[in-house]
Amino acid sequence: MDTDAIIGQVSEFAMNYGPKLLTAIGILIVGYWLAKIVSGLLVRTLNGRRIDPTVSTFIGKLVFGAILAVALIPALGHAGIQTTSILAALGAAGLAIGLALQGSLSNFAAGIMLIAFRPCRVGDYIEAGGTAGVVESISLFSTMLVTPDNKRIMIPNSRVMSNPITNYNSFPTRRIDLLIGIGYDADIPKAKEVIHQVLSEESRILPEPAPLVAVRQLGDSSVNLVVRPWVNTPDYWGTHDALLETIKTRLSAAGMDIPFPQMDVHFDT
Repeated sequence: MDTDAIIGQVSEFAMNYGPKLLTAIGILIVGYWLAKIVSGLLVRTLNGRRIDPTVSTFIGKLVFGAILAVALIPALGHAGIQTTSILAALGAAGLAIGLALQGSLSNFAAGIMLIAFRPCRVGDYIEAGGTAGVVESISLFSTMLVTPDNKRIMIPNSRVMSNPITNYNSFPTRRIDLLIGIGYDADIPKAKEVIHQVLSEESRILPEPAPLVAVRQLGDSSVNLVVRPWVNTPDYWGTHDALLETIKTRLSAAGMDIPFPQMDVHFDT
């Protein structure tokens, strides 16, 4: 093949397909530019709303890829490539991947909701997914808890979000609820006075709201008093345990031991 023939074929190809290729390249450039602007704006907006950087970056890349894929389809069409079969193959592949990764995708969606809505944060003591512990980390697929006996438990995010989440650190203060039993023959005003004295001596108890001591139940073998002081959240368990011991000791010293369960049995003769 001589040189003139080659030049002629190249010229014919350029005349027939050159404008289409240039248009396709232009669409790709515009699509890339638009994807970069939109994804960057979205990441900055999410970061401004204090969304976790891992999530905002991932969402930004996802949006960037989606816009670029949308731009690629008309670009291939202008280049003369049939996109119908490509779209069908991508759809089938996407369906297969979605079914195979169904569990992982649900964990991922739940992870985004956890990080976006913040029902708990790292360092909070929570009950979630049937487990209680301090939140060590929240990733896109799982939440890591450390239990009070120092065990690390990884919970899938879908399990966390599909069950109630109890966060014990949401507020700076907590109320202690104690149920103290005294005998039916005990002096109730005297017992309440003893308990109030114990509460007044405990420095960790907050003055407001004022502690409550009241008769709550007439049990089978005891009169049950409810004791409800308020403390700062970090002081909850230390104060709870100290109050139980001190109230028991003081009531016993005042001659009001906490009664054992008892039953009177009568025989007919």
